[in-house]
Amino acid sequence: MRRTLRWSLIGLMLAAYGGVGHALAAAPNARTVVTEPIVAPPGQTGDDSGAEVPPDAPPDVNAPPDAGTPSDDAAAPPAPLEIPVVEYDFSKLPPPVQRLREQIIAAATTGDPEKLRPIIEAQDEPPDFGPSETGDPIGYLKLQSGDAEGREILAILIEVLDAGYVHVDVGTPDEVYLWPYFARYPIDKLTPPQLVELFKLVYAGDYEDMKADGAYTWYRAGFGPDGSWHYFLSGD
Repeated sequence: MRRTLRWSLIGLMLAAYGGVGHALAAAPNARTVVTEPIVAPPGQTGDDSGAEVPPDAPPDVNAPPDAGTPSDDAAAPPAPLEIPVVEYDFSKLPPPVQRLREQIIAAATTGDPEKLRPIIEAQDEPPDFGPSETGDPIGYLKLQSGDAEGREILAILIEVLDAGYVHVDVGTPDEVYLWPYFARYPIDKLTPPQLVELFKLVYAGDYEDMKADGAYTWYRAGFGPDGSWHYFLSGD
């Protein structure tokens, strides 16, 4: 009985050893599976749809600016100067404006700048004769004249007030009757007869400079509708 049991145990051990041997013999023939991480390509979304989204195209630095978006460097062109109605009939002026004009011309015709002082002092606000005006307007006008007595500036004042005029800035605090009309007229639109009028005031070389500046830059005078003397200035 014991001999039979011992042989049975030996048989089981051999059978087990044989199974392990078969398994070891079969192991070299098995393939090893190597796994690698999956990296999604650029531009592919992480959703489950499986659709790829193409990457954004880089901006084209040579492309022109969007027509709907104005460029910062592009400045709006200036509005063209309107051609005003030029008047030569001084009887159309309001009576206070007619009276002021006649008083100034009469005073200037005397050749004595001091004759303008009572007219200037009668104004509620003194006229503007320039940015560097001193406390004495008559003294300042003499300084602007080509002669020490101030007679040249009186002649210019008369010529300005004898020219055609325009009524501008109507209905605003800056409303004036303005002499000469060139101060609000497109300098490059003057007709040959108008150029003759202009050359009564300035030289041809001055006109070329004005065309380069785009505006009349010689003396001009402005009177308010109530007969107030606003300014007598040169420049733009």
